[in-house]
Amino acid sequence: MSGHHDEDILPEATQGYKLSQPKQSLAEYQQMDANDESLQRYKESLGLGGNGKDLSDPNDPRVCIIVSLTMDAPGRPPVTIDLSTPGSEATLKDNPFKIKEGAKFTMTATFKVQHEILSGLHYIQVVKRKGIRVSKDDEMIGSYAPNTDKQPLYNKRFQEEEAPSGMLARGHYNAISSFVDDDKKEHLRFEWSFDIAKDW
Repeated sequence: MSGHHDEDILPEATQGYKLSQPKQSLAEYQQMDANDESLQRYKESLGLGGNGKDLSDPNDPRVCIIVSLTMDAPGRPPVTIDLSTPGSEATLKDNPFKIKEGAKFTMTATFKVQHEILSGLHYIQVVKRKGIRVSKDDEMIGSYAPNTDKQPLYNKRFQEEEAPSGMLARGHYNAISSFVDDDKKEHLRFEWSFDIAKDW
């Protein structure tokens, strides 16, 4: 997928921000400033303390694997979109799910990181109705070290959202979601759809 719409699904640029140094290997990060105690504590908080067995799959070159997205709303069971199998996202656009107008809900991304540090992962969501963009959300997920057997998956709960309400808000919406890092590398992009309705 390419064209002028690609800019829609990139994170907002921070004026004047540039990556301070080239990307380094995990071993290089672990050896950096080995005598600096506060930096060692910081690296451990990122999962670089050497604790746990690395779960990176040498046969899978992906750095970030999005496993699922889950929508939680009070008064109903969670709705989970399974994204763990490559290609599983291809059917989402043709199978819309229903959201009750005015309902409050939260989304949670479950993902894993392998091979290298993932820096500045964002979740970008562009929603359109009848071809016109009605919203763009940019949620910073963060930076993560590769998963280990002590933490096989990461979960990030997003800020609470509220579905639009009223007769004019009801109807069919299309969305494009993308997971993009600070290097503008896209880890997953998929199209999906939902319907805003009077009831669940």
